[in-house]
Amino acid sequence: MSLTIILIVITALVSYQAVQNPSLYDKLVFQPYTIKRKGEWHRFLTHGFIHSRQNWTHLMVNMFVLYQVGENVEGYFNAFFGQGIGRIALLFLYLTAIICSSIPSYLKHQDNPGYGAVGASGATSALIFAFALFQPWAWFIFPPLPAILMAVGYVFYSNYMSKQSRDNIGHDAHMYGAIYGLLCTLALAFALNPQVIEYIIQAFLAGPTPPPFF
Repeated sequence: MSLTIILIVITALVSYQAVQNPSLYDKLVFQPYTIKRKGEWHRFLTHGFIHSRQNWTHLMVNMFVLYQVGENVEGYFNAFFGQGIGRIALLFLYLTAIICSSIPSYLKHQDNPGYGAVGASGATSALIFAFALFQPWAWFIFPPLPAILMAVGYVFYSNYMSKQSRDNIGHDAHMYGAIYGLLCTLALAFALNPQVIEYIIQAFLAGPTPPPFF
């Protein structure tokens, strides 16, 4: 079983349990105000495994994106770094993306008792940009865009939604997760197999291809 599928199963199970158990949900949600005052640093990571109680679409979209791009990124990591190291690298990228993408929100809302956020948004955004590095011109079926344009559009959309502040979904994490995914993937490539950088450059220079579904 792939690491991507394992992450999906774990996230779905934890999200379901948290929805059924409000006290568990409250212990896992990302609350900068509580983190600062009670030192509950686990919330930086645990919020990435629960999703909105009012909107199951939040979970389904994140898990669909994780499956769609995660399997591909995992395949590239395994091919470039070896299966064992590749899985470790993917897990490192995923977990640290949840944490690092939340730091700006923590700094912004640490004195706001009403702010809370949930979801694997930072991690899925990181994987989208990792995928775009390896296959910049690969076409998404929905929306029908090349990966590089999908990734950039995703950041602009997340920035817009973050300014609206109408829900408890971590839209800030989308944007910062995307940036982190780009930088972390390049750093892993430099550290584990510098030849990957040449592959990324050549993939980008290859240019766009016609959409396969027209």
